[in-house]
Amino acid sequence: MIEQFPKEEIFHIIKEIESDPVTTQRIISERVGISLGKTNYLLKELIKKGLIKVRNFTDNPGKLKKIHYLLTEKGLEERFRLLQHFLQRKEAEYNKLKQEWEQLVNNKSRALPLSPTQ
Repeated sequence: MIEQFPKEEIFHIIKEIESDPVTTQRIISERVGISLGKTNYLLKELIKKGLIKVRNFTDNPGKLKKIHYLLTEKGLEERFRLLQHFLQRKEAEYNKLKQEWEQLVNNKSRALPLSPTQ
């Protein structure tokens, strides 16, 4: 769906919006660990793709407009798809590390002398 964007950043942005719809771009930027400009860009792309909607909830003239980011049904589907991707990736990383660990243990046990020599 949005393959050209960094999956991890998209996942974390969607997660932040899901947990706090009245969050700001600045807070999302800080929590996800990306620049404010990149956050703004990615949020606009998520809106274009129909994954989130933006709603104003302050109409007071002279005050900054406050907005809600709303996760759409399509956004929820993308969140679950990305979550599945991360789980599969983490499982593969775990299996690789486990295999490397087992190789290290086996190599170390073969390298140990059977009897102490001096």
